[in-house]
This record gives sequence, structure tokens and C-alpha cells, in this order.
Amino acid sequence: MAELKTYDELELTEPVDLCLPNGRLNQKAVGWSRYPLHNCNLSGSPLRKKRWNYWAITTDRFLFSATLSNIDYLGLAFVYFLDFETKFFNELTITRPLGRGCDLGNYVAEDVYFSDPKLNLAFKTSGNKTFIHVKCPDFKGNELAATLAVKTPPGHQSLNVVIPWSKRRFQFTSKQNTLPVEGTVKVGNREYDALGGFACLDFGRGIWPYSSFWNWASASGAAGDHTVGLNFGAGWTDGTGMNENGICVDGMLSKISEDLSFEYDTSDFKKPWKIRTPFSDRVDVVFEPFFERVAKTNALILGSEVHQLIGRFSGTVKDNAGTTYKLEKLIGWAEEHYARW
Repeated sequence: MAELKTYDELELTEPVDLCLPNGRLNQKAVGWSRYPLHNCNLSGSPLRKKRWNYWAITTDRFLFSATLSNIDYLGLAFVYFLDFETKFFNELTITRPLGRGCDLGNYVAEDVYFSDPKLNLAFKTSGNKTFIHVKCPDFKGNELAATLAVKTPPGHQSLNVVIPWSKRRFQFTSKQNTLPVEGTVKVGNREYDALGGFACLDFGRGIWPYSSFWNWASASGAAGDHTVGLNFGAGWTDGTGMNENGICVDGMLSKISEDLSFEYDTSDFKKPWKIRTPFSDRVDVVFEPFFERVAKTNALILGSEVHQLIGRFSGTVKDNAGTTYKLEKLIGWAEEHYARW
């Protein structure tokens, strides 16, 4: 395990290109911002470029996720759904050699489309809303149809970070949580109302090393009279001088420039996880999973293993003003991911 540290991270306030004309990292792009400011103009580095838009919707009743990704030599579109009460779960993945039909732009707000007889996805932004449309004719014997509208309230802040492994290897991520959502997800004859739930976006654009490891945890929900969102990460940012840790309270971001400790049992991922800041009292939470999603791929040069746990967060977090918020069973997830890609 890498040594945990605190950092002096630069806050960016102006639009910037992620890459130089030669495809290498623009050093002026390294830092974090409260709004998506980066033009992710990736070029060169064949087979190493990675792009994805991941959406997850959580309510007290269900989790629904839809993603389009392009990792240069392969494109993947996938959806999954979990009913918390019945534990009904299903996942469908469509792959495309060389990423054909998996086109993802340079900016967070750009529209995304994917079409296949087995799965259609559309993420379309208009004004301050993103409309998510998903249709799958055979989702474990049922038709799945999602029609959702995600709202970005005026002034709502998000966590946008460039992680600089080197001049040739780097990643921009935009993590946006606590976004109000409305609409429905239909699975067969069951209809699930998303009103009162929250959406989370994980937007990624970068040029990655071949082998990677990360932890990621995210949650959105009420803490007393406040709405709190968590974004915690570890592993993949080690040694870079940057991290992806922050909390969003009532739409305002507090960046946490301190590495986090993820403590969990790899022999039983469903045991409680402890996530905390080792040098301060900024984060001290326990994550209690109630469902484990496992996704494994082993195809010659491509391999990955994901253990994504769905569950509830309890404990305390502290914003930059020093105010402490008590969390009680916030719905979210935490994961461990190894990748050869």
C-alpha cells in the first residue's frame, strides 16, 4: 500500500486544454475545479486512450446505471439494475471491436448516443438538464426502458480533477453527485419512479497505463436538513500530488486534499468497510454493503475484476468551513477494481 499523504492542490478557474498539440499533458491543466473546464482533446497514444460516461441513479428503492465507454481497442455499452427489496439484479453488456459506434466527445456536456439491436442509449443535454434514454428489449426476459431527466441546479458544483501520472499518462475525471432526477425505469411490468432520488455522473477522459487499480466510493442523500454527496478514491491517484476526494453539501464542493484510507476484507467484500482521513477528522465513515456486483473479464491482453458493493454510509464528514455533517445510511457504493487494459 502506498504511503498516504496530504497535498497542496491547485484550483483552476479558467477553461483549459487537457493536451498539448503533440498529445502530451498540458501542465496548465493539472489541478482541480468546481465546474468542468477542460477540453479533453486526446490524440496519439494508440490503444491507451480511455473515454467513458457512467451514469448511476439511486433512490431508496433501486439503483440503475447506464454507461458508454471506449478504451481504444474496444467499446462497451452496459446497463444494470438492482431492486433493493427483491434483490432482482441484471446486467447487460454490448462490446464493439475498436470502439466502433462508441463515440464520446471532449466535453462533459456533449451528447452521447449508442445504437444496437440489443441496447440503445442516449445521454442528451439541453439547458440545465441531461435526458437519459435507455431501451433494452431483452433484459433477463423483460423489456427495460428508462426515461430520466437529471437536473443540474444553477451554481451546482462538482469535483473535476486531472491526475498526472506522467507527461504521457494522465486522466481527467468529472465526478458529479447529488443531482436531482425525475422519470421512470420500467422492467417488464414493474415501474420504478426516480423522483426524490439522485444521479451521479462519472466522466472520464485520459491516457492510461496498462495496469491499474482503484477504489471508488460515492453516495448522495440527506443529512439532517442538508443534501450531502461523497466522492472518495484511492489507489489510482497514489504518488501524483492530486486525488479525487471531496464532499458536496447543498451543491457546494469542499475539496479534501488528503488521501483516504479504505479498510475492507477482500475475503468477504460484504463485511463493513471503513473509510477515513488518517491525518484529520474530515472523513470517518462506515459503509455497510447489502449487495455485491462482480464483473470479471479475461480476454488475452484485456482483463479486469470489479467488486462493486451497494450499501449505506454512516458516520461523519466535515466541510472546508469546519461544519460536521452526520450521515445515517446514505445510499451509495464502494468498489475495488483491478484492470489490464
